[in-house]
This record gives sequence, C-alpha cells and structure tokens, in this order.
Amino acid sequence: MELPKRAGEGPLPVELEQGKNYAWCTCGLSENQPLCDGKHRGSGMSPNVFTAEKTETKYLCACKVTKNQPFCDGSHK
Repeated sequence: MELPKRAGEGPLPVELEQGKNYAWCTCGLSENQPLCDGKHRGSGMSPNVFTAEKTETKYLCACKVTKNQPFCDGSHK
C-alpha cells in the first residue's frame, strides 16, 4: 500500500486546547482521523506532533497533501 493514504476529501475540525500536545496522522491509516492512533507502526512514518498555541477550532488536513502540516491549505481541491 502506498502511503500516505488519503483519509478524506476535506479538512476535519478539531477543538484544540492551548498548551496541549496533539499527534496529527501523517500516514492516513488512523481510525481516529485526523489524529494518530498508532496504526503507522512498521510503515516508516510517524505522526506530526504539535502543541496548540491557543484554545480554538482548527481544520486539520485529511487528504495528507497539505504543505502546511497539520493544517488544511486547500490542497484537497
């Protein structure tokens, strides 16, 4: 299987909490999209771990081709 796997056709809203760490799925295999659930193990890929700068809703990429990881940049269009 070629990775990353496209996990959706548009961004997914996520409620982020300031100061909390999140792991964005880069492989597309997670069943907890857009966040990592560990399904990448053995694939050679790893999640993009980031810390929320503030408490807010952000739109995370599901197509996995964004150039602004982990955030959607419209590349799915």
